[in-house]
Amino acid sequence: MNKSKTLFFGALIGAVTGLIAATLLNRNAEKNEKESAITTGEGMKLGVLVFGLLRAIASLGDEK
Repeated sequence: MNKSKTLFFGALIGAVTGLIAATLLNRNAEKNEKESAITTGEGMKLGVLVFGLLRAIASLGDEK
């Protein structure tokens, strides 16, 4: 697969994943009847998880 196709599909997958995450966050907030804002601690946890996922993706082709 060439570079432009890889970037396009990566961006598309990222956008769809973000849309699903935002929908789930809003649905949870509506169910609990509160605002959909996340706390700083929750944001940090999500950030660490995302960096871990990106690190795992980056190491997929590495043969050790």
